[in-house]
Amino acid sequence: MHLLLLNALTQDLHWLIPTLADFHDLFLKFPPVLEKMVRPVIIYGFLVVGLRLAGKRELAQLNPFDLVVLLTLSNAVQNAIIGDDNSITGGIIGASTLLAVNYLVVRFVFRHRRLDEILEGDPTVLIENGRLRKRALAKELITQSELLTVAHRQGFASLDEVETFILESGGTFFMKGKTPLPDETRHSELLEKLNQISKQLAALQARS
Repeated sequence: MHLLLLNALTQDLHWLIPTLADFHDLFLKFPPVLEKMVRPVIIYGFLVVGLRLAGKRELAQLNPFDLVVLLTLSNAVQNAIIGDDNSITGGIIGASTLLAVNYLVVRFVFRHRRLDEILEGDPTVLIENGRLRKRALAKELITQSELLTVAHRQGFASLDEVETFILESGGTFFMKGKTPLPDETRHSELLEKLNQISKQLAALQARS
């Protein structure tokens, strides 16, 4: 009776006890090393070109759709990078290849500034001297409401307070406010008019 219970318990818990075959699949089951290194390089190049063609707004994540694309992009290319290999060794080889390729690309681009400008693109000026550049917005597929949302995150109440608005190559924004702010300008103008009225009243009283 005890022997039957022991056998039944062993069968129920066999999946908790790793076997030699499990360790083999975990660490040593991977395709040829060359294939494991070539796959990440191809996907790396595709993503660099794809994100460059998609535009800077994709990196800026201006709306939920952009965020969804970036979140699902990694899952979409995951199988293309690792293939059918789920071993730790294969994952380390793939990750090491990506890190090495990125290191070499960054060093190469650093020494060739012209190539860096081609790969990353130039910053796009969206607001210049307080004036909205609609053609630049259309080029980057950015709406005024999305622009206003970014301005709110930086503490601006409206786009009227922004002197310069630039979308950088990496998807970040640079904003410079007007000096003085429009509200401060209107306040100063109002005080100046009140001062003039006070002077005119004082002159009328002096004549009388």
